Amino acid sequence: MRYSGIRVIKEALSGHKGWGPLWRDPEPKPHYDFVIIGGGGHGLATAYYLAREFGESRIAVLERGWIGGGNVGRNTTIIRSNYLLDGNEPFYEFSLKLWEGLEQDFNFNAMVSQRGILNLVHTDAQRDAARRRGNAMILNGSDAELLDTEGVRKLYPFLNFDNARFPIKGGLLHRRGGTVRHDAVAWGYARGADQRGVDIIQNCEATGFKIEDGKCLGVETTRGFIGAGQVGVSVAGSSSRVMALAGMRLPMESHVLQAFVSEGLKPVLPGVITYGAGHFYCSQSDKGGLVFGGDIDGYNSYAQRGNLPVIEDVAEGGISLIPALGRVRLLRAWGGIMDMSMDGSPIIDNTHIEGLSFNGGWCYGGFKATPAAGWCFAHLLKTGQPHETATAYRFDRFRRGYMIDEKGQGAQPNLH
Repeated sequence: MRYSGIRVIKEALSGHKGWGPLWRDPEPKPHYDFVIIGGGGHGLATAYYLAREFGESRIAVLERGWIGGGNVGRNTTIIRSNYLLDGNEPFYEFSLKLWEGLEQDFNFNAMVSQRGILNLVHTDAQRDAARRRGNAMILNGSDAELLDTEGVRKLYPFLNFDNARFPIKGGLLHRRGGTVRHDAVAWGYARGADQRGVDIIQNCEATGFKIEDGKCLGVETTRGFIGAGQVGVSVAGSSSRVMALAGMRLPMESHVLQAFVSEGLKPVLPGVITYGAGHFYCSQSDKGGLVFGGDIDGYNSYAQRGNLPVIEDVAEGGISLIPALGRVRLLRAWGGIMDMSMDGSPIIDNTHIEGLSFNGGWCYGGFKATPAAGWCFAHLLKTGQPHETATAYRFDRFRRGYMIDEKGQGAQPNLH
């Protein structure tokens, strides 16, 4: 069924009895042409684009839990393409363009809201860096505006402009950035993939790989062996554990990243803002809750929960920027597992094992990359070659010295 306004009216008049499940719950087949391990946003998008763009139909997505239970439902919903380096900006601009047409593409309301993102600057050096970043964005086809203090004040008059240590001197505005409903992204891609014949198999955990003579022949799972012509792994924070089943040690670590939602408020925050004097970013959901986050917890973990020191740090940053937040109550918090790479940038590449490919290392950027990551990973699985926007995301960049260090923090995953 296709969704439309007419369909909604028809179902309303008939007691909403015509709605069906968004996707099937099939039993796994003995063999597929493509098996994607990981039923998050990236895995579902990969299957969707394999079917839609490359005409494949014998595809399975294996999810150890339920669709939407991983990082795709545990983020702060921000999309943007305000990167600096040539290895990143073309990719994220490609992703943002896909976001802009996504709802019409897969006929599902993902609540894409391009409300704008403002990165605040507090020093002259930060202003120079913002100008450089903005120029790089424009050269790669994105949009950027450098605002002065009064320009920021017109958009967000309630910010703490006169902070003695961190006065607001302006900001870099990216109008096409914004937010998307995270759950709806997973549901939309799952529905679109299912309609094109993809088997979405939930409660099916990968427990091993069948590798003979350097070639991957399939995946051992809790629901039996599933043969595959090509296997793609896209499991976010569990990347190291899953790839270890194939005897690989990845150049990344797993860390917890917490996200927070406040009680519902009347509309107060029209866009997304990021603090230039601390790691704090915030937007307001359609329900009225302020959605915000900050740094990773800093220690290695596979737990989907965080700890109190980071909550305190994020709250301090938020109140420093928006003093009125001190009167707002925190409603809930949750944690997602980040696969933090050595340079803070992702990997989309084939492995040394024939028939086994990998997509991971997304650090903070996984959700905003969902459409492009799925498209580029599908391209890699089908053709064996990287997509033109993902040529820099290779394993061998660490050996060759071509790191994509957006933050300039060196080879320390916990600092990215």
